[in-house]
Amino acid sequence: MKAVTWQGKRNVSVDNVPDPVLQQDNDAIIEVTSTAICGSDLHLYEVLGPYMDAGDIIGHEPMGRVVEAGSASNLKVGDRVVVPFTIACGRCWMCDRKLYSQCETTQVREQGTGARLFGYSRLYGSVPGGQAQYLRVPHADFGPVKIGEDLPDHRYLFLSDVLPTAWQAVQYADVPKGGTLAVYGLGPIGQMAARIGLHLGARVFGVDPVLERRAMAARNGVEVLDFTSDTNDEIRDATEGRGPDAVIDAVGMEAHGSPIAKAAHTAVGLLPDALGRKMMEHAGIDRLAALHSSIDLVRRGGTVSLSGVYGGEASPLPMLTLFDKQIQLRMGQANVKAWIDDLLPLVEDPADPLGVDDLVTHRLPIDEAPGAYEMFQKKTDGCIKVVLDPQA
Repeated sequence: MKAVTWQGKRNVSVDNVPDPVLQQDNDAIIEVTSTAICGSDLHLYEVLGPYMDAGDIIGHEPMGRVVEAGSASNLKVGDRVVVPFTIACGRCWMCDRKLYSQCETTQVREQGTGARLFGYSRLYGSVPGGQAQYLRVPHADFGPVKIGEDLPDHRYLFLSDVLPTAWQAVQYADVPKGGTLAVYGLGPIGQMAARIGLHLGARVFGVDPVLERRAMAARNGVEVLDFTSDTNDEIRDATEGRGPDAVIDAVGMEAHGSPIAKAAHTAVGLLPDALGRKMMEHAGIDRLAALHSSIDLVRRGGTVSLSGVYGGEASPLPMLTLFDKQIQLRMGQANVKAWIDDLLPLVEDPADPLGVDDLVTHRLPIDEAPGAYEMFQKKTDGCIKVVLDPQA
């Protein structure tokens, strides 16, 4: 089969690799009909190389049809499914509490991390990912979401990651009824977090330096601003001088405006893998401009919700400000299955209340993945969300 494989920093290729096979009686194999490139994939492309191995199959936003079903998978050949990016058993202590991204059955204990993820480095189990023609799905008796036949792939695909991650970010933000929310970063997660905030009744400000992203958010009802030195003051002026009730950081470790940490990212990429891993595990390498701006902006007693991925173990935080402003921080990988019952009716609603029809900017054959990664990272050609077609 064809699959997108990691080959080095800023280097992915489309290769012929062995087809996956059933390994457990609760496995399933799906033929992937759509698979998206996520902003988190760019961390593998740029920063997390020390945890990757040449030939790793990447990608964690897939959907498709079951072509083989293990006897205990609760699936049958022909089922149309979306596959969450987190791999969870659905039965352990953590899963019983709907903390599926912390599943005790699939935790990567040798790395000290949570549940295994598709296509996401040694940190999360080196599980072959979903940017491929076929995908083995472990714990298929719990993970896959069965969906209907009438709607196109893009109406369902983002249940794999984007929508649950954005929904959790808004839930964690805990905006009071009729309150105010600011979203830093209007990539796919930020776009959907802003729209979900609006759907749930908040006034939403969206901040991003990229014109095309601001334009997409604005046509979906978000009040948009460029990322400048005056942005936070403008939002405070619009919120009676206090700042919004909550801020979502949907940017993460590669924020603009962090030159020292950018140099650290570059250094990690140049070091041998073992030294690069040590630097990430013991140094503050994150580019924190968006997080610091979020902490500065949120009102006293408010909440900062992190959906952007961070990777440094010693990245500094302004503890005096956090304590003095009585700020609550919430964060973590999305517990995808916890939010599906809320989201599935919205993506199937003919009115499309979250504007899912207005997110994909590029749908390309899988053979064009290397160029798509470069385009997505450099934000050229108005690229906001890429979906790959493995069967084209």
